[in-house]
Amino acid sequence: MRKTIQKGFTLIELMIVVAIIGILAAIAIPAYQDYTIRAQVTEGLSLAGGIQTAVADYYAQKGTWPVAGVATVGAGSIGMSAAPTGKYVTVDLSDALGGVQITFNGPQVNATISGKKLGLNAALSTNGDIVWKCGTAGAAGATVSGTAATDLATKYLPSACKA
Repeated sequence: MRKTIQKGFTLIELMIVVAIIGILAAIAIPAYQDYTIRAQVTEGLSLAGGIQTAVADYYAQKGTWPVAGVATVGAGSIGMSAAPTGKYVTVDLSDALGGVQITFNGPQVNATISGKKLGLNAALSTNGDIVWKCGTAGAAGATVSGTAATDLATKYLPSACKA
């Protein structure tokens, strides 16, 4: 009697491996897409930091909010020549009340958030400090003056921007 030694894998073993890989891919791909969208949102918040600082400085010096539009010249200007833009976003002053609007419209932005907006609104605390209300989050103990809107889905907002 001759004993045969199996070499390689059987068809059923290969099918099981393919099924497991398919299940893992079905879970991983949506999670990765959400991760990339949140990274694009973060770029917008990074670019908005410069405008937030300029708006706060303007208010501290003059006691009023700057006019809408970063590239505005003359009285009410925050001194920037153009609105900051990135791969995924454009950031601008949306109103003359301290509202900063982040619009997701760059050439490489994910289609899920293309055209969506994230608003950062200046608010005055009870002692006169400027705090920022991001997205749907509240500004505890502060009076919000800006009117920048947010229509970005809550699951893509950073934790500081959620209600």
